[in-house]
This record gives sequence, C-alpha cells and structure tokens, in this order.
Amino acid sequence: MRPTTRRRFGAALAIGGAWAALPAFGQQKKPKVVASFTILADLVAMVGGDRIELATLVGADKDAHSYEPTAGDSRTVAAAQVLVTNGLGFEPWADRLARAASFRGRRVVATSDVPRERYLAGEQHHGAAAATDPHMFQDVALGRRYVATIAKGLAEADPAAAQDYRQRAEAYDKRLADLDAWVRQQIDTVPATKRRVITGHDAFHYFARAYGVTFRAPQGLSTAQEASARDVATLIQQIRREGIRAIFIENMSNPKLVEQIAREAGGGVGPELYVDALSPAGGPADTYEKMFRHNVTALVAGMAKN
Repeated sequence: MRPTTRRRFGAALAIGGAWAALPAFGQQKKPKVVASFTILADLVAMVGGDRIELATLVGADKDAHSYEPTAGDSRTVAAAQVLVTNGLGFEPWADRLARAASFRGRRVVATSDVPRERYLAGEQHHGAAAATDPHMFQDVALGRRYVATIAKGLAEADPAAAQDYRQRAEAYDKRLADLDAWVRQQIDTVPATKRRVITGHDAFHYFARAYGVTFRAPQGLSTAQEASARDVATLIQQIRREGIRAIFIENMSNPKLVEQIAREAGGGVGPELYVDALSPAGGPADTYEKMFRHNVTALVAGMAKN
C-alpha cells in the first residue's frame, strides 16, 4: 500500500498520511486542500501560499494515470475542504475516490475553464478512437489558465483570503508569461525540420501545438495503454527513415519500451523528461517552472542531433 505523499508548501507538513495539527487557539483555521498530483500541487502552492494546508496524493516521480488510491488517501480527501484535480480522465480514479471519501467540499477541476476549441485529441492507437488529451499543462499558456481556475476555486472556498489568492495568482501569472516567452525563444533556436521527438506516451499535443514540435510515442494518452507490436514497428521505421535522435524516457514510467525502440532503431536515449510528475524536492524539476526549463533544455539539445 502506497502512503499518501505530502510536500511542504507553506503550512503543509510532511506527516505520513495525516494532516498537520490544527492551529493554536486564536489562529484562523486554514483550509485543507488536496491536489491530485505534484504538478497541480505546485500550482496550488504558488496560489495558496501559507494560507492553506496542502496535501498531494500522487507523489514525485509517480504515475497519476495508473495510481491506485489508498485508504489513507480516502481519509485525507474526506478531511479536506478543497479537492483539486486535472480532469479529462487524467486521474481516472479521482471521482471514485471522492465518492468513497464522501467528499463534501469544493471540487476544482483545473481544465474546466479552458474553452473547448482549445481541446486536442490524442493519436489513435490500436485503431481506437482518439480521446481528448488531458495534458493541457504542457502548454504554459494553458498552465496559466489552471492558475486562474485554482485561484477562483480557493477564493470561493475561503473568501476571507480571496484577495491574497488573487494577488499571488497575478504575480505567478507574470512569471509564467516570462517562462512561456523563454520556451518559445529556446525552441526557435532549432530549425523547424529538426523538431521531431520520441517520448514514452502521448502527452505532448498541447506542447506541440504551442511551440511547433512534432512528438511521437508508442503508448497512448495514458501509460496504462499498452503499445501494440504494429505501432512499435511503425515507430521504429519512422525513426530510421527520418533520422530522429531526440528519443526520451519519462520520469514516471518504465523506460524499457523506449530503450528497446531506440536500440532497434539504432539510436540512444536522452535524459529523462519530467512529464506527468515533478522530481523529488531538490531535484532538477521540483517545480512547474523548473520542469519546463529542464525539459526544454533537454529537448533542444536532443533535436539539434536530428
């Protein structure tokens, strides 16, 4: 059984599976907020600061697609006032967990305010119809929408701190605007003909549209989807034909399939990308901003070899 993962953001304390102690007499009680996975948790922390107690269900380097909630997770959610999830099937277990916990607080779905015309579908695998790609946070502009949605949800749940949430969200939004500009500047250093990348699963449609990079992957939108032998063989042929050398493993999934594909295609594997989870605290990608800077630096170096 996996323990509930906690990260310290302001007042959120790393106490295995349990909330931090209640505040001392006379202090205002802070809302307990649960984020489904680490990328969302970082965004929530940037908006909530020390106004909230924050718990994270799926920890660093862990896969939210295939995660199995624990009894401790159910207790954590039951005690919370706010539950923040990505939505669009990214956490297929989230609704089930909320029901099991009899959650009565405020649900904040980070993708809920993204206009439907911004939605993208994943690639077809095994001939199945393509579903909506839930990885909207891979486009910083859409990550900024997440921040606005989170700020609105926290303000509705905790009106006394609404102004503080809005101010923190506005300050963070400016940082993300700078990050988005930096990503574009870095990608623009790579000729368009070289912007082809192989990754483990189909998580980069929004990045591809925003920044002009083509991604291919053996697995579908979820790491729980197995790659067919036909899809793998087709991908190997494409790598050989197009001379793709930018091949990357992912931090939260088994690297064996990508390593096999690279080996059979006659290439090597670059440094791991942080895709659906941040690194542990102190690692190269322990915040949303650092994740983007790490990934883009690795992608640019890899694509230059194509």
